[in-house]
Amino acid sequence: MGYADKILWVDLAKGVMESKELPKELKEEYLGGRGLGVKLVYDNGVDVDPLGPGNILVFAAGPLTGTSAPASGRFCVVSKSPATGTIFDSHSGGRWGPELKFAGFDAIVVKGKAQGPVYLWINGGGAEIRDASAVWGKDVFETTDLLVREVGDDMAKVACIGPAGEKLAKIASIMNDKYRAAGRGGLGAVMGSKNLKAIVVRGTKKPVIADQEAFDTAVAEARKMLKENAVTGQGLPTYGTAVLVNIINGVGAFPTRNFQTGVFENADDISGETIAKTILDKKRACWGCPIACGRGTSIKSGKYKGDSGEGPEYETTWSFGAHCGNDDLMANTRAHYLCNKYGLDAISAGHVIGTAMELYERGDISRDRTGMGLSFGDADAIVQMTEMMGKREGFGKDLGEGSKRLATKYGAPELSMDVKGLELPAYDPRAVQGHGLGYATSNRGGCHLRAYMIAPEVLGIPEKMDPLAIEGKPEMLKIFQDGFAVVDSLVLCKFVTFAIFTKHFADLMTGATGTEYTEESIMTIGERIYNLERMYNNKAGFDRKDDTLPKRLLEEAMPEGPAKGYTHKLGEMLDKYYGIRGWDKQGKPTEEKLEELGLA
Repeated sequence: MGYADKILWVDLAKGVMESKELPKELKEEYLGGRGLGVKLVYDNGVDVDPLGPGNILVFAAGPLTGTSAPASGRFCVVSKSPATGTIFDSHSGGRWGPELKFAGFDAIVVKGKAQGPVYLWINGGGAEIRDASAVWGKDVFETTDLLVREVGDDMAKVACIGPAGEKLAKIASIMNDKYRAAGRGGLGAVMGSKNLKAIVVRGTKKPVIADQEAFDTAVAEARKMLKENAVTGQGLPTYGTAVLVNIINGVGAFPTRNFQTGVFENADDISGETIAKTILDKKRACWGCPIACGRGTSIKSGKYKGDSGEGPEYETTWSFGAHCGNDDLMANTRAHYLCNKYGLDAISAGHVIGTAMELYERGDISRDRTGMGLSFGDADAIVQMTEMMGKREGFGKDLGEGSKRLATKYGAPELSMDVKGLELPAYDPRAVQGHGLGYATSNRGGCHLRAYMIAPEVLGIPEKMDPLAIEGKPEMLKIFQDGFAVVDSLVLCKFVTFAIFTKHFADLMTGATGTEYTEESIMTIGERIYNLERMYNNKAGFDRKDDTLPKRLLEEAMPEGPAKGYTHKLGEMLDKYYGIRGWDKQGKPTEEKLEELGLA
């Protein structure tokens, strides 16, 4: 119950598909979503080229996807990342995930490489591989419209790649419902490497709930808490995710000009409040979400007048904004739209432009190479570079490789603000010490969503912690990392964790599946998933040396703001974190820990 109990296995090289039962033990030990995908990718082996036919790509829903559980309109994609070389799960909202579940599948596993461009058409339990030559080379919007027309069903949902994924940009995303993105890690390039342009899904089978009364009670309680919570009931619905701009800038953690400082003097010009006054048309919600943090927007003045779409979100108001020293909201919004159009991770796209700007200002990159001036604050250059990245043209080819490869190519690897090859998002860890420890120990690289320590360190959820202190941070971090592995496996939106957590997840799962879950049992599953990811990365060569932060953040003190004078105190927390995790000094799970979790 709660599951469709089917996995669709697709071999593109052979042009065959097979529907298989979802094994009971995978549900019990890994839940679904991220956990299921991680287990399947782990079992496929570590020694694969991320862009080779041996790598697999798993699209997975969760046991709560498509139910009445709040914010359950999500899915995840799991693979070996071409950007990082780590195991990687990337998540997206919208309506594609529930539609996959309604079509009768919990997951799709894609392996091999098709001889030419193809797409998958999955309709009510049936599936076929179709020719995609007519849409190869088309952008995300064109592809979506053309494929919906081709399958002849306006209710069909499309997940696809744009030109960036086709041309194997390592920051390419997988887009669904036009505006939603499984963005991080370059999994769009994995899809492109398989000549897989899109997956179109349509279904009518709603998930069966084991104990409807118990499930409805758990759903009602969760929705009540979301409505009453200040973040999920007020801040996010009113101003979207960009409500964080002034908040994070206020604590001195808003990375500016490639993390040279944590305070942006013109932050309010790109804030959620300003978005609401200038470009917001209406709020938008993913399937089954009571929060509705999405922003339907349009540019109403200036050179980009008439352009419309969704966003920008907090992360892209930052990446194309403060990170690039840019306070032009219209250019910021235009760049965000282009990321959706071409299929680019908007965090990495803006981030790598900021890296290039510092390289340019230092003289490491010349105007002859970039084709234009590339100084901090140049709004026109930001838009042009985003378009070049999306099309993989000119200097955009270098940018599309990500900040680590860009900075290394031009002789200044220390200017790449990444962890394990993944560009850091919109929080300077010198001002939020626990969050920085989360960056360093994240299994997928520089990520804020393995453990959102901004919740306790800035927002006071579930308790207020001093952002500049290190006491209690390793302990809290482990709770968040394991709990978020559960959220990603159910699959729910991370925003629900501002109001509900493990007790509510256990209650929802008990009602949905008929299996008794407790806080303790569900957190053990989260810990198992986190450790299995760690095992994969260890086998791929990652260990303590990779659990670090950029030199700038460890050695250069914050020059201004509430965190003035602080560097990140990673060295004072890492051993304690490893000990709490049951890992050895090199960051590898001990045999005792693996035995405990059934992973030995």
